[in-house]
Amino acid sequence: MAGQATLTLLLLLAVTVLPSWSMVVNSCSSAAEQLCDFVCNCSDCSDENQCGYLQGSVVLGTPFTCDFEEGDCGWRDVSTSAHRWVRGRASLAAWGAGPHSDHTVGTDLGWFMVTVSPPAKTTATAWLRSQVMREAAATCEIRAWYHLSGSGLNQMEQPVLRLAMVHRDEVVELWQSPRNQGEGWHQLVTYLGRVPGQFQLIFSLTQLPACEAEVALDDIIFRNCGLQEPGQPLCRGEQNHCGQGSCLARSRFCDGTEDCGDGSDEDAARCKPFTRCSFEQGFCNWETEVGQPAWERNTSLSLGTGGSVPTRDHSHNSRAGFFLLVGSTSTTGTTGPARLSSPTFQATNSCSLVLYCHLHGSATSSLSISYVTRSTKHLMRERTGDLGSCWVRERVNFNVTESFKVLIEGVASGTGTVAIDDLILSPGCMQEQEKPSLSLPSWTGAGHCTGEEVACDSGGCISTELSCDFAQTCADGSDEQRCGATTFEAGAGGWHDVSVGRLRWGVKRDTEPTQPTAMFITGAFLALQAGEGQMVAAAKARTPLLGPSGPACTLEMSYRIRLGPQGFLAVSVADHAAGTTDLAWHTSGHGSTAEGHISVPLGERTRPFQVLPGSGTSAMRHPRLTAALAPQVELLGLMDLQDSVSAAAIDNVTFVQCHPDVMPPGATELSCNFERGMCGWYQDQSSDFRWVHGTEQGQGPDHTTGSGYFMAVDPSAPCSRRQRAQLITYSQEPTTAPRCLSFWYRLAGPQIGTLNLKLWLEGAEDTVLWTQRGTRGSLWHRGQATLPSTGRRRYRGRVAFEALRDGFQGDMALDDLALTAGPCGAEPSCSFEVDECGLAGSGWRRQSNGTGSTAGPRADHSTGTSTGTRAMPAWGSGHYMVVSTGRGSLPVGQVAALTSQLYQPSATTQCLAFWYQLSAQTPGESRDPFPGPPHPWRVPWAGSLGVFVEQNMVRRKVMSVSTMEGDSWHRGHVTVQPDGDWQVIFEAVGAGVDHGYIALDDLHVSEGACPEPGSCDFERDTCGWSSPPDPHLHGFAWGWKSGIPLAKYPSPEQDHTLGTRDGHYMHFDTSVLGPGGTTARLESQHLPAAANSCLRFWYHMDIPEHLSCGELRVLVQGPAGRRTVWSVPGHQSRGWQGAVVPTQSPSEFQLIFEISTQRWPMEGTVALDDIVYSTGRGCHSIPEASVEEKSSSSFTVEVVLSVLLATTVLVLVAAGGWYWLGGRGLASGSPAESNVPQGFDNITFRDDKVTISSVPKEGDEA
Repeated sequence: MAGQATLTLLLLLAVTVLPSWSMVVNSCSSAAEQLCDFVCNCSDCSDENQCGYLQGSVVLGTPFTCDFEEGDCGWRDVSTSAHRWVRGRASLAAWGAGPHSDHTVGTDLGWFMVTVSPPAKTTATAWLRSQVMREAAATCEIRAWYHLSGSGLNQMEQPVLRLAMVHRDEVVELWQSPRNQGEGWHQLVTYLGRVPGQFQLIFSLTQLPACEAEVALDDIIFRNCGLQEPGQPLCRGEQNHCGQGSCLARSRFCDGTEDCGDGSDEDAARCKPFTRCSFEQGFCNWETEVGQPAWERNTSLSLGTGGSVPTRDHSHNSRAGFFLLVGSTSTTGTTGPARLSSPTFQATNSCSLVLYCHLHGSATSSLSISYVTRSTKHLMRERTGDLGSCWVRERVNFNVTESFKVLIEGVASGTGTVAIDDLILSPGCMQEQEKPSLSLPSWTGAGHCTGEEVACDSGGCISTELSCDFAQTCADGSDEQRCGATTFEAGAGGWHDVSVGRLRWGVKRDTEPTQPTAMFITGAFLALQAGEGQMVAAAKARTPLLGPSGPACTLEMSYRIRLGPQGFLAVSVADHAAGTTDLAWHTSGHGSTAEGHISVPLGERTRPFQVLPGSGTSAMRHPRLTAALAPQVELLGLMDLQDSVSAAAIDNVTFVQCHPDVMPPGATELSCNFERGMCGWYQDQSSDFRWVHGTEQGQGPDHTTGSGYFMAVDPSAPCSRRQRAQLITYSQEPTTAPRCLSFWYRLAGPQIGTLNLKLWLEGAEDTVLWTQRGTRGSLWHRGQATLPSTGRRRYRGRVAFEALRDGFQGDMALDDLALTAGPCGAEPSCSFEVDECGLAGSGWRRQSNGTGSTAGPRADHSTGTSTGTRAMPAWGSGHYMVVSTGRGSLPVGQVAALTSQLYQPSATTQCLAFWYQLSAQTPGESRDPFPGPPHPWRVPWAGSLGVFVEQNMVRRKVMSVSTMEGDSWHRGHVTVQPDGDWQVIFEAVGAGVDHGYIALDDLHVSEGACPEPGSCDFERDTCGWSSPPDPHLHGFAWGWKSGIPLAKYPSPEQDHTLGTRDGHYMHFDTSVLGPGGTTARLESQHLPAAANSCLRFWYHMDIPEHLSCGELRVLVQGPAGRRTVWSVPGHQSRGWQGAVVPTQSPSEFQLIFEISTQRWPMEGTVALDDIVYSTGRGCHSIPEASVEEKSSSSFTVEVVLSVLLATTVLVLVAAGGWYWLGGRGLASGSPAESNVPQGFDNITFRDDKVTISSVPKEGDEA
């Protein structure tokens, strides 16, 4: 009754909004009946805008589409409660709550419709209604993508998304989401059928009490929905004219479906000779065999809308229309088919039967059409599998030389149903009047096998799960003989056609002599053929349920195609339980013949699956999934039936190394430089977001040789929509000792996500061994993690690199993996996101503010949030090391020490950098450890931090901190000159306050001496300069790279420090600025108050003049706010330019470089190098001082040239050459016109801002 009430409310919502005067955008003033009818009447097609779709999608390139990028397309929220639909975007700051990206563009910049709801104690439904649409053709197909998320997915009563049509005075449910689907984007496909007049569509989601679930909706596409255009003067030989002048195949006349649009193809007078049974009044002359199961006459109105039953009949597209249905054998406990037979017909060569079948809810349900002569059954057509929730046209021609009956048998398996409607016999089917009626042969089933078993050819039964599992269970191996591995010489080999359109897959034998060029396909093969379905869709064939399979599982097959530009051939893997389809291989047509033998990795599948080969248009690469219990392999194919030379075929299908226990050679080898393959690593095939084995790829060279192979992943790659890509090892044997896995990684780009290293142990939760998030520049960095011993445990473990799509601009890469015995040494970089990195000590603990019991910073330094890396569960929630300094934990004068592991000397000098935070004394406490006059920045602190370096048993204090301004993270650094292994000790000293803490985060050891605070030449690292990690700022990160040209990251081909391509600098590609963020900031560490300081730096801009709408600014940010002290507008390249900016602040502050734009896109690049921050002398020191602060060889050369130029000028003046100088000028000798111009800009100072005066061009008036 709840379903009936829901449909009643849907009808009320729609009936009130069906006035004929509803208007949409209509530039040519078309009549109301021509609006939203899927036909462009206006030259700009504006009569088809705001219809629930727009005239087309710019992003997808498909007509009659709503991608929600430009608005709501006329969809309206008509909810009657707080549970409603809104147009929104994904939020990376709320990872896990709803989609992490839209489906159209695959990032957080795209738009979709999403349900929102406050917590409620009662059931509420969100309704989303389209505008009025008109005149849908019988071929009309609706495709859309939806995303379910939230805690409600784990409950017994899961939320269900529904799509219904309101037509006349009836609400017809078209589709509902299957149960047990995981999170992520899933595709829905439904077919409207012929709908005359006006109608509307309504999406709905019902929210149950205490059920937090939401659904997002994107990319609604209407395909082949417009009626045929009239006025075709000539029809082909197999066609006839419709009443309005268009052409239609003769076989489509009088077939129970109105195709012409004016009803002329189904005219009663024309179709009088045909015998049609719609089951509205009974079984007509057809007879159903008594027993169970049996064909039963029923309606959708009686059956309800749940499960896999038809939601309407075919005859009237109505819930009240009748059809025949056979229910699942699981409810009756019986086996065998339901049987329906015709009267006895005379021998004929012109009898044909058209019927409409509905197979839904099971991958093993079947429908067969046969004819019977003298108790012998002859199979003509069989359909097996899930065809979706739609009526599919079938046509069978009978050429029989004696009396016969037509026999229709249906078997509904599992939760599936099989239904038929509109049986239409042609005039050539003449009933036998004199001879006695033929009897049907008795049914012979699989003997004593139950519905959960399959029979072996040699006798006996085995469990269904043991069939097609890549291991022979039957004594004769028959359980593995019809599983898709075949040469097609003896039949389909287990492949079954599940097409619903005018193409289908079928076995064909090449009757012509073998061509010399036909190297791969000979004899019998599976080929694309003309089908009898009424839809315009790709042909689709499936294997039986397969698996489980092992990581090395591969499908091998031969193929041959000759297809037009819209044709294609594809192989995908459909996992019905997870509701996903993974495209495994695809090739498009180019008009010429192409053939070959391919290997398609299928990978590890823990549940049975299907392979689905097929063909279709390029917009159909993700076929619609149906509710079933297991995955399959699927073949898709599309070709132009009007092109006589178009063809597509496959042959010689085999499955290689698919048993779960099969281990390929080298499977245990974890050390790998990827030069000759992937060693013991393999790509997880269950995601469309994947690692790629290749070279350069526009991202930079490999680490091994500079020109070799590595593994890379790009979150912005087309069709990448899922959340993670995994590179996994094969199962590893137990180990009794720890091992160290070292590797080189690259995280580049302005908005890149997270790279994790995980350990999977059977019977235990995943363990994260290492993690890194955000850009580290287009350079290789070394990482390492200790693989723990598994002891005597017998289960096997695996290691996996996991790339997360919690960022969409950039790339990740891996190279030179090495596994060595023993644990890893001291980690040179540690964010404490995974563990303590070997640091140990009493009183200190690793925690996050979101989960810790000790008072600590509001957010860690690594991620900038209290909940840490958004893609991480609790193990990665913004961790740091902290010690409580309250008198209850650390009394006054007592010490809590935190000691690192031993660091090895990798250079004559090393820099230890870290970030720290000291809490202020709780207000009201009286003790002030800083006697004397009050200072504006000085507050009582809850302890002090001492830093010691110990080597050769000698401990030396290198830093001490007892005061800190504000509650931000501050950077500390120490230069170490090691003469052996050394370690660092952090000592927290209690101050006797009630509450307090000292925290540490992001330790990093690098080669070379530490630079002065705020200064950096970027040769070894970024010296504390970084982009803010807080996702709420909606900004992008600066990159760090060398001058080596990268196609993906355009930037200067040489740095300023060294003047070579090997030098390094910071850079930013301004083309990413736009809807996702209009600024990119590079921030210094916190610097102490300064009254007379100076910032010197070199910058490089290359932005086309017509796109120069942005600027580069220098900001000073302190407690009082932020102010601009220097700026320069975007301009085309002038080489490296120097700038000098005086700065001052009465309190602690940060320096910020910021790129901003007011217009998008702003294509170009900006780079920074050789930042020098100095205090005490201001910017008025002599030029030589500035030069001495820089180690730039190119700048030194420039000074020498300037001196020589000045000397030359003096000599010329002394010689009386003023006239010559006046005529020629000094421009020819100016460095500003060299190939790499360099020099300081003209700077005008104001009280609060420094602006750049434009440099006059040659020929400008003075």
